[in-house]
Amino acid sequence: MQQQSAQHRWEQHTQRPLFGLALAFAVAYAVPIVRPDADRDIVELCTAVEWVVWAAFALDYVARLALAPHRPAFIRTHWLDLCAVLLPMLQPMRLLRLVSTLLLVGQRARMASQIRLTTYVVGAVVGLLMFGSLAVLSVERDSPDGNIKTLGDAVWWSFTTMTTVGYGDHAPTTGLGRMLAVGLMLSGIALLGVVTANIAAWFIARFEKDDVEERRQTEAIRELTEEVRALRGELAELKGDPGGAMTPVEQ
Repeated sequence: MQQQSAQHRWEQHTQRPLFGLALAFAVAYAVPIVRPDADRDIVELCTAVEWVVWAAFALDYVARLALAPHRPAFIRTHWLDLCAVLLPMLQPMRLLRLVSTLLLVGQRARMASQIRLTTYVVGAVVGLLMFGSLAVLSVERDSPDGNIKTLGDAVWWSFTTMTTVGYGDHAPTTGLGRMLAVGLMLSGIALLGVVTANIAAWFIARFEKDDVEERRQTEAIRELTEEVRALRGELAELKGDPGGAMTPVEQ
C-alpha cells in the first residue's frame, strides 16, 4: 500500500510538468518545419529540447516502474509505454521521437482521473491534426513528386485523412508519408468510435436513470395507496363498519 501511494503521488506531482514539457516538445518540433530557413543554432536547440522531453517521459516510466508494487505486472499492463521509450533508442529518427512522445503523453493522459473523456478526445484530435500536418509536411516537402508543399496543404490533407473523406487533391507519395496516412486514418476512425460510444453510453445512462426514477415513483404511489387503504380500514372500524367497504364515492 505504501508503494502504491508513492506511485500515485509521483503520478500526481509529475502530471502537470510533463504536459508542460509536451507543449515545449510541440513548439520544438514545429519550429524547424514551419521555418525551414531557421538558423542552425535554433534547429539544434529544438532537437535538444525534443530529446530532453523524451528523456523526461522515459524517466517518468522508469520511476513509475520502480514504485510499482508488482513490476512484472506493471510492464505487462504498460507495454505500450515501454515500446514508446525504446523506439527512439533503436532508431534515432525525428519522426520516431514524435510518435513515441505522443504515445507517452496519451498514456499519461489516460491515467489522469480529472481529465474527462471529452477533453481527452478533443485534445487527441487537435494533437493528431497538428502533428500529422507537421510530420507529413516534413516528409513530403522535398519529394520531387509530392504535392504537399505548404503548411496549409498539410493541414487540409490531415483533415480529409482523419475524417476518411480523402478528396485526393493532396496525397503523400513517399513511403513514410503513406505510413503517416495509414496511422492518421486509423486514429480518426478510432476517435470517431470513442465519440460515438461515449454518446451512446450517455443516452443509455440517461434512460436507465429515468427508468429507475419511474420505478421509484411507481413504488412510492403503490405504498401510498396501501397506506390510504389501511387508513380507510381503520376509519371504517371506528365507525362500526368491520367490513371496511368503500363507498362508490371513495372508490
